[in-house]
Amino acid sequence: MGEVRARLYLENCGDRHLFKKGYITESEIRGEETDALVDTGAVMLMLPQDLVEVLGLESIRKAVVTYADERKEEREIAGPVTVRIGNRQMNTDCIIGPPNSEPLVGQIILEGMDLIVDCSEQALKVRPESPYLPLLKMK
Repeated sequence: MGEVRARLYLENCGDRHLFKKGYITESEIRGEETDALVDTGAVMLMLPQDLVEVLGLESIRKAVVTYADERKEEREIAGPVTVRIGNRQMNTDCIIGPPNSEPLVGQIILEGMDLIVDCSEQALKVRPESPYLPLLKMK
């Protein structure tokens, strides 16, 4: 089975807020496009440290992460960051990964944007039941 990848547009959430308040211009909002691996075994979004720095995201807490090989490591969590995939977007925090590591999209992003992984087509897709807006469960 092949991997599923997604094109992400990432933006500093705080910068967008400052723009809306008139403190900075829209061109001053820090944002980047990147390619990421969709990892259904991951919980959160993970971005490499160098990308987090480019976006100007601040570290806000720490967490212990467990890797696929069962290693555990304390990592910084940064945010908030706006993540856009296609016509869906959400604000979230991210785990800060090692510099130049591969960005990972985890379950929080998939659930929040109501996206599904289509393994047969190796693609990330919008659920057929919610083509225009995410359909989020509340119970």
